[in-house]
Amino acid sequence: MKNISTQHERFNLKSKADLDTLSARLGITLPWSDDLSPLSRPLATKAFSLDNRFAVLPMEGHDSLPDGAPGELSFRRYRRFAEGGSALIWAEACAVTPEARTSPEQFWLHDGSADAFARMVEETKRAGMKATGREPVMILQLTHSGRNSKPRGKPEPLIAVRNPILDPIHQLGPEYPIVTDERLDRLQDEFTAAARLAERAGFDGVDVKCCHRYLLSELLGAVTRPGRYGGSYENRTRMVRETFGKVRSAVSRAFVTTRMNVYDAFPHPQAWGVAREEWRIPDLTEPLMLISQLRDMGLSLLSISIGNPYFNPQFNRPYDNPIRGFNPPDEHPAVGMARILHITRRIQEANADLPVIGFGLSWLRQFFPNVAAGAVRDGGMALCGQGRSAFAYPDAPLDIARAGALDPKKTCITCSLCTQLMRDARNAGCAIRDRETYSLKTPETSS
Repeated sequence: MKNISTQHERFNLKSKADLDTLSARLGITLPWSDDLSPLSRPLATKAFSLDNRFAVLPMEGHDSLPDGAPGELSFRRYRRFAEGGSALIWAEACAVTPEARTSPEQFWLHDGSADAFARMVEETKRAGMKATGREPVMILQLTHSGRNSKPRGKPEPLIAVRNPILDPIHQLGPEYPIVTDERLDRLQDEFTAAARLAERAGFDGVDVKCCHRYLLSELLGAVTRPGRYGGSYENRTRMVRETFGKVRSAVSRAFVTTRMNVYDAFPHPQAWGVAREEWRIPDLTEPLMLISQLRDMGLSLLSISIGNPYFNPQFNRPYDNPIRGFNPPDEHPAVGMARILHITRRIQEANADLPVIGFGLSWLRQFFPNVAAGAVRDGGMALCGQGRSAFAYPDAPLDIARAGALDPKKTCITCSLCTQLMRDARNAGCAIRDRETYSLKTPETSS
């Protein structure tokens, strides 16, 4: 029987007292600070310096040109992020080869598109300087979409291991081939070439992406895969470690980082960061080992995530409304947020001098800065990441700095329409707060 006290509910909080009552009912603890100044504190490392603790997380707009270069809406989006005051802008997933794209509208960095990316970096930094007096630090997320690849608009999966949970979602039969070790060897060099171009384009950092079950993330859980890239911990982490190392050696100015899943939230033996006996329990032993190894190789910033947006999106973005085809989850969004905060704290406390970016707080609307400030103050995370909420409210950092609060009429309402637009292969943005640019109507309801 479903636990009525923890079942899914939409946001209906008017005050901190309401949040306290909800937390008591759910049996969770959330950090809180009435003082938002922790979010305005600077952060300096050997690799970069930030004027505040706000980071825009990578959110795809699906608005590139056919050659993978940023399009008009791409330039607009990043200008808005910079003008809004976030000190760190982690640019969205960018394919390192044509086959790696999730759609024909996903970024793809190559010799022919590099100059356009350089213009995007230049315009973004100039917009930030004009609006705030400083340039944002910019990272480009380099990726291979793996089983989610659709470079020509139809599925062309490249899978690292067969998965009885995800294969049916992607309509893959038992005979569908897995990518060879030799192809993965070559892919390391393709990541490296793209990293050089990213540095040439002016990005301050490059991300070797290994989250959300895209190709490198899938390899981390490839327990049943034979060969050099599967089975043992050493083999499963080989692709991430070797690619990170090659990229680190190839760039001279840019720092190298990663956005990493630390808890997949589905059963072993296909999962990473889960207890073997019970997938609902995170086991961070292996993720912490890999983070330690990457730190020895020069990792100076870490963005973490959990779950899979194609299978269990409530784990990485608690929401009011799901996208089409998903039912409301069996847990309250605040329970999901408490899990995210707990896991982020465990990673941050185990790596006290490595800045870790928190995520997943949008459901709290105007109260998310208070929870984020409490987590930063208490050492539960170093930076507050905004994903979908940056689509809705790109100037949230400036409003917090100037007014000491957010405008409830501007916040993300976790309706999942931005994700739905992306799933429908349309330009993605906030269909509520930016409705003149992004249509509310989906193909099924358009007249």
